[in-house]
Amino acid sequence: MRLGNGTLGAGTRVFVLLVTLAQLSVAGDWPQWRGPKRDGHSSDSGLLKQWPEGGPPLVWWTNGLGGGFSSVSVAEGKVYTMGDAPDSSFVYALQEKDGRKIWAAKVGSTGGGDGHPGPRCTPTVDGEIVVALGQFGDLVCLETATGKEKWRKNLTKDFSGKMMSGWGYSESPLIDGDRVVCTPGGSQGAMVALDKKTGALLWRSKSFDDPAAYSSIIIAEIGGVRQYIQLTGASVAGIAAEDGRLLWRAPRRGSTAVVPTPVVSGDHVYVTSGYGIGCNLFKINSSGANFSAEEVYANKVMVNHHGGVVLVGDHLYGYSDGKGWVCQNFKTGEMVWSEKNKLDKGSIAYADGHLYLRSERGKGTVVLIEATQEGYKETGRFDPPKRSDKQSWPHPVIGNGKLYVRDQDVLLCYDVKAK
Repeated sequence: MRLGNGTLGAGTRVFVLLVTLAQLSVAGDWPQWRGPKRDGHSSDSGLLKQWPEGGPPLVWWTNGLGGGFSSVSVAEGKVYTMGDAPDSSFVYALQEKDGRKIWAAKVGSTGGGDGHPGPRCTPTVDGEIVVALGQFGDLVCLETATGKEKWRKNLTKDFSGKMMSGWGYSESPLIDGDRVVCTPGGSQGAMVALDKKTGALLWRSKSFDDPAAYSSIIIAEIGGVRQYIQLTGASVAGIAAEDGRLLWRAPRRGSTAVVPTPVVSGDHVYVTSGYGIGCNLFKINSSGANFSAEEVYANKVMVNHHGGVVLVGDHLYGYSDGKGWVCQNFKTGEMVWSEKNKLDKGSIAYADGHLYLRSERGKGTVVLIEATQEGYKETGRFDPPKRSDKQSWPHPVIGNGKLYVRDQDVLLCYDVKAK
């Protein structure tokens, strides 16, 4: 192993080895909403292909996390989530190995959600900091080691933010390099980028001024330009990461609440939402500094409310209102298969050739199926214990060989690693 023209010394080799081992130890982390790339994919491999009767082994469970619908992030030995306590909403940090609470940090007011109280953001972790958003627009940046607050903003008070409807902020903020990016919404610019260290405003997307919906921003590079893609109740748009300028915008009417995160593959952007709207695929064309969005299809094969969709190869998977669990051809929009009877409406994640489905109703059943266009092929299911009386909306998370299932006050951790 060489560095420049010199051979690495013994001390340097040890250092490189330790760094490599450290990187390997966090290779399966799930540090933000929908995983490392915000696409619903876990990087884990060597997982169980079939679950035993009753489901995979329960490693630990913990409670005291408060109310709400936040999922979890997993990074560098800690698990992060959010919840309402009587006096405040909180970000919680837990030990990954046993669920023991390490610290709790106040976010803001409790309640809200128009009958569905509590936070629903998944905290975003980046090394020494974690960023989270409360339901009333309180954006906090905390130290991962201690929970000490570094800075805070409020999306309505500081940025005159406006939402499309009344369920409160649900976005999971994005950290990209030295920026924290999120969507206050409103006439002064829908999207803002803040300095990660201080919270200072870097730019605002003045030409993209839709009210905020409930979706979360994703990163893409199209036409050689790094951009942030966001879906609102009025459009889907690409914003230049460098300075916040509007690169392209495709008008697209949403209804009531627009929630699912967009999906990007190459120069194509796919979006879907519920309340009878359906799905759209756009091809983003670029010529020099000029961009445009061309609609490839619009249909109602995938009418996804808020459980999300994942792209595996050339096929999308998710729950479509009125049709059940659906496999859809990404390029053509055609339905490949659907299954209405095996599992109720819910959320989805992908890991190691399989889809993890979680019903939002009843027992909150969790199901494992093969990620295949050949049909619904189930290889395991279980009903989580300690079920609350609320909808089980938090999406399942797979990280470092574990499956995490959050239900209000309770978090369950299962071992899904093959032995």
